[in-house]
Amino acid sequence: MHRIADQRLTHLRKQYPVGSIVELVHMDDIQAPPAGMKGQVIQVDDIGTIHIKWKNGSTLGVVPGVDMIKKLT
Repeated sequence: MHRIADQRLTHLRKQYPVGSIVELVHMDDIQAPPAGMKGQVIQVDDIGTIHIKWKNGSTLGVVPGVDMIKKLT
């Protein structure tokens, strides 16, 4: 399992608290929702993946540094 620095994890959880609305900018995944799709943060897990419930019903997670989202609220 990938380990993330505690300080980085704390920052991600503060930046993307549960309930935050985000918009997908880019995700390099065959199952990715289309760019521009909005969703709600449901969790930032212990390795820093930001889990999002997308408006299309999927719950695909975002990997910071690989995928790109922007926070709307």
